[in-house]
Amino acid sequence: MTLNTSDNNSPTLSGTSPAKKMHPLMWVPSAYFTMGIPFALVIWVTGTMFKDLGHSDGEITMTIASISIAWSLKPFWAAFLDMWKTKKFFVLCMEFLMAGLLAIMAFCLPLPNYFQVVVGVMWIMAFASASQDICVDGIYLTELDKPSQAKYIGIQGVGWNVGRIFSTAAVVAVAGMLGQGEKSSWAIALLFAGGVMLVMGLYHYFVLPKGASTTRPESGKEVMNTFWDTMVDFFKKPQIIGMLTFVFLFRLAEGLLLMEGPLFMQAPLEEGGLGLSLMQKSIIDGTISTTVSLAGGILGGWFISKHGLKRSLFFMAICVNVPNLCYVYLSYTVTPEAPLSLWTIGSLVTIEKFGYSFGFVSNMLYMMQQISPGKYHMAHYAFCTALMNLVLVPTQAASGLIADHVGYKVYFLIVMAATIPSFIAAWFAPFPQEE
Repeated sequence: MTLNTSDNNSPTLSGTSPAKKMHPLMWVPSAYFTMGIPFALVIWVTGTMFKDLGHSDGEITMTIASISIAWSLKPFWAAFLDMWKTKKFFVLCMEFLMAGLLAIMAFCLPLPNYFQVVVGVMWIMAFASASQDICVDGIYLTELDKPSQAKYIGIQGVGWNVGRIFSTAAVVAVAGMLGQGEKSSWAIALLFAGGVMLVMGLYHYFVLPKGASTTRPESGKEVMNTFWDTMVDFFKKPQIIGMLTFVFLFRLAEGLLLMEGPLFMQAPLEEGGLGLSLMQKSIIDGTISTTVSLAGGILGGWFISKHGLKRSLFFMAICVNVPNLCYVYLSYTVTPEAPLSLWTIGSLVTIEKFGYSFGFVSNMLYMMQQISPGKYHMAHYAFCTALMNLVLVPTQAASGLIADHVGYKVYFLIVMAATIPSFIAAWFAPFPQEE
């Protein structure tokens, strides 16, 4: 296979034959499936792995939260990925690179200083995954017209969530079946994930479109001038401070729960956790919760379409935050002498995941419909999502340290207290754009 970008009748790394245009169903589900895999591996699966190998919650959350910054920095190099080669070229390069990085992680696990080495590889993988996201989204936006974008948006979401299920359920289950607490088990699980990324890269070599060319800047100076103009225009929007305040506060409690909730499920009963095995966690937190999250998001979008975003926003804040009480209940009822049944744990986790996903779509629609519209709609939406993810970093990083210090019972009460700003933000959120 050679890096050939010529437009001839044979498939190349940068595109398929121009005479053969693939149906979107041939590449949209698979492209977003392959996007979901590395994100879930870095954000959730490695946390499960480190917990299984004996690392503290504080060490895990501090490490992974810092790595997650990569996805918040996407706007700073997105424009440069469109200046050379094609979008498909970079997608394939990132997918093959991440397959190799997963193999490196697997082979480095037996080392005495494996934690530092694996974390370093995770940093590279995070930036590769973020670059893949940029280019896959670029292909989607340039290859499909607006009606087609709307038609396949649900397929896009399903593909990403199946990728997440693969990582949080299948990869974790492989490690669990081969032996809990064993580095060799996790090495095989990571090689399994890397093999899937390799296969998907080979598949996309044949079916993924190039992505239609956008207007390419003549120089780096032009790129920087355009980027600066998008920044200035963003902060000139009416009521921008109030809108950004909403974005910063709406997910405050979520940042405390996002990583610590799954670690609580895995923590031993003697430490106040739920004591789930890797197999049990892969089913509850991997398969069931992700599937329920998908259903919640679809129903949440339908609810807003019926009632309007402005009328629904405070109710959505309730849906996002009140189900966090499920974790309070779990932490106060579980004891080493009386572990909770899988039915109880699964039911309460499912309620929390459904409520969060149902209400979370309001946050995305608010950014899309109230903050982003204007001259740089797509770029400003990217800014919003980057800022939204960035605001989670401090709470995610601190979550494990706080839980280690105060214990799970007190910690989940702190999570509930952190929901209060979300309600205030939803009540006072400005709506400069007419619905």
